[in-house]
Amino acid sequence: MKQVDELDHLNRKSFIVAEPFPERVLQFGEGNFLRAFVDWQFDKMNKLTEWNTGVVIVQPQPGGLVEKLNVQDSLYTVILEGIKEGRAMKEHTVVECVTRGINPYGPEFLEYEALSQKPELRFVVSNTTEAGIAYAPEDQLEDRPQKSFPGKLTAFLYKRFQFFGGDPTKGLVIIPCELIDRNGDALKEIVLKYADQWELGAEFIAWLEESNTFCNSLVDRIVPGYPKDRIHEIQAELGYKDDLVVVGEQYHLWVIEGPQWLKEELPAHLAGLNVLIVDDMAPYRTRKVRILNGAHTALTPVAYLYGLDTVGQAVEHDVMGGFIQSLIREEIIPTLDSPEAELNVYADDVMERFRNPYVSHYVMSISLNSVSKFKTRNLPSLLQYVAQHKALPAKIVFSLASLLVFYRGDRDGESIALADEAEVLSTFGELWSTYDGTLAGAKQLTEQVLGKQTWWGQDLNQIEGLAEQTAQHVYEITSRGMKETLDSLTGNSVPGA
Repeated sequence: MKQVDELDHLNRKSFIVAEPFPERVLQFGEGNFLRAFVDWQFDKMNKLTEWNTGVVIVQPQPGGLVEKLNVQDSLYTVILEGIKEGRAMKEHTVVECVTRGINPYGPEFLEYEALSQKPELRFVVSNTTEAGIAYAPEDQLEDRPQKSFPGKLTAFLYKRFQFFGGDPTKGLVIIPCELIDRNGDALKEIVLKYADQWELGAEFIAWLEESNTFCNSLVDRIVPGYPKDRIHEIQAELGYKDDLVVVGEQYHLWVIEGPQWLKEELPAHLAGLNVLIVDDMAPYRTRKVRILNGAHTALTPVAYLYGLDTVGQAVEHDVMGGFIQSLIREEIIPTLDSPEAELNVYADDVMERFRNPYVSHYVMSISLNSVSKFKTRNLPSLLQYVAQHKALPAKIVFSLASLLVFYRGDRDGESIALADEAEVLSTFGELWSTYDGTLAGAKQLTEQVLGKQTWWGQDLNQIEGLAEQTAQHVYEITSRGMKETLDSLTGNSVPGA
């Protein structure tokens, strides 16, 4: 076997690939996520259908990876690791759909601008971070290029409008992947704002509205990225050097809120991809936030105080695994409007992802800003459950109590590195400093926390029985310890132990 230093670099000479595809996709962003999620799917569509589409990547910031991308003739390897069809699986593929990368900050600006004249161009995709879809008032039409992504897109679309004389068939389908709610609507709003600010005219604005399709989208795949700690091992396995290897999980989901005719232009279903084109993506966003994110936030303080450090350890543990399953199946899913069978399939996928043996997902990495996360991810399930059942959801309430104890900052004598807003940390610090270890003391502490309307958006003490039940759990966890308390709650206590 060759040593890594002796291996050839991945490029179109060392790796036989198809001829470059027609450039039908303009992609703003060259980071790990887009390459392991969007471009991986486009590559699948090329290989398994007759989509025949190339992706030209534009670097959205002055510093980026397109130079590395071009050295490798736009080829790179995606390694997928995780549970697939019930078993651990690792597989890799060389993505071939990217044709080139362009850095518009310099001599390549004209090359970038010329893309607006391509008649075959049809799609725009982006991931410029959550801060990328933002208005920069200093952007001008004459800038080369504009600072903001929406500014760049507006100028690009105006050039296209001018070149094709407002031809309605030359509009584009724009699918942003930034992790903000209703990202397509937000992007379109800023583009229209620039069109008005730059006085680009009523005809252009009408063309924007009528000939272009801005889609909201929800993306879901965990992408750890470049595996720097084991890159030499991976390159030896691959048999070539690749400076742009990207690692992701097996699971993927792309929900696109758009017109149904988009299925014909984006034939992901023919490639067996988990891409859903829907009229309303809100239920999909809600189920992700409540089930996947909600389970993460609920299990974090419970698992950590129990002595478990990773999500994988938690879901594989007899007691914790049962606690999480019960919380999802019995307390979260019943509060959602989507079909129960569909939600249970999604929950199965979530649990498989949590068990991924290739990823060590530390619960402390989830614990950042846990109070605001509980409000967004778990409190809606609690409130809906109470409204439906006129009773408290036992597991969610226990996770809330565990969260309060977690913010005491101690795990069996070991300090917890709490990370939250200063006001949250100082409040908990003051409350725990005066806690006397009694049930009355637990009630006093709990009532003060639940009464923080600036944290929860309401006074949670008004929910019948919540303060009492939470305080009881706080008292038991602090006096008996998490392990004994949770084992007792879930019926796993051993008599006489």
